[in-house]
Amino acid sequence: MKADGAQVKGRSRPRALPCRHAQGARLVPGTGGGPGAVASGLSDVSYTTNAANALIHLYRAEVGKMTAYRQRLDMTTNWSVVTTAGLASFALGDVNNSHATFLFAMFMNYFFLRLEARRFRTFEIAHHRVRIMERFFYPAMLGDRVDPGWHQLLLAELSKPRSPMTRADALGWRLSRNYLWIYAAVLLAWLAKLDLAQPKGWVMTFPEAFSLADIGNFPGWAVFLGVGLFYLHLVFLAARAARTYPLEEG
Repeated sequence: MKADGAQVKGRSRPRALPCRHAQGARLVPGTGGGPGAVASGLSDVSYTTNAANALIHLYRAEVGKMTAYRQRLDMTTNWSVVTTAGLASFALGDVNNSHATFLFAMFMNYFFLRLEARRFRTFEIAHHRVRIMERFFYPAMLGDRVDPGWHQLLLAELSKPRSPMTRADALGWRLSRNYLWIYAAVLLAWLAKLDLAQPKGWVMTFPEAFSLADIGNFPGWAVFLGVGLFYLHLVFLAARAARTYPLEEG
């Protein structure tokens, strides 16, 4: 039995409603001028079964990717904590062990930080796509009125995958969330190592105290200067990072 609306077994299957461009209506920026891109920016949206299923599977895939990269982010942080703890135990375990061990810990933590920032940017690609669908697709499926041009945003993300977060912002996010605490612990342990190597009752005075950081023929003042500039760089990265995720405003 056939009727208008393609009835099958007494039940009608909804068809995609064509979006006709309203005459004289102003296009919404960023929609590419496609059908339904009208000045109001809001309209009822209907999806075919295939389109809805495709978007649902895409959502599940992106959530799975987010979960995998979330685990990778935690793994990198664990590597940093374990490496720092091991190097600190070695350096503080014997007074004859060089304080340069902590400088090596700073370098290793920076390597882990850059690795984690790269993973974080990849995580944000999936996160951004998920947020697009959560803000537009699912509200439309539940009867809300959404911007009919939202699919153009998703198509742009799929055609040219790019992270919505810069490298500097990714470094700043991971620093402010985890690594500043690790670097603070390394700095305190390094200063403690320099102090423990001196006899009891010794008073730190400058500029003589700079000699405590000597590494072979490398002067201690240069070591202090390098560590100070490095930590200023870390604080700058953490302070300048964007404070809001994309699509989280409004």
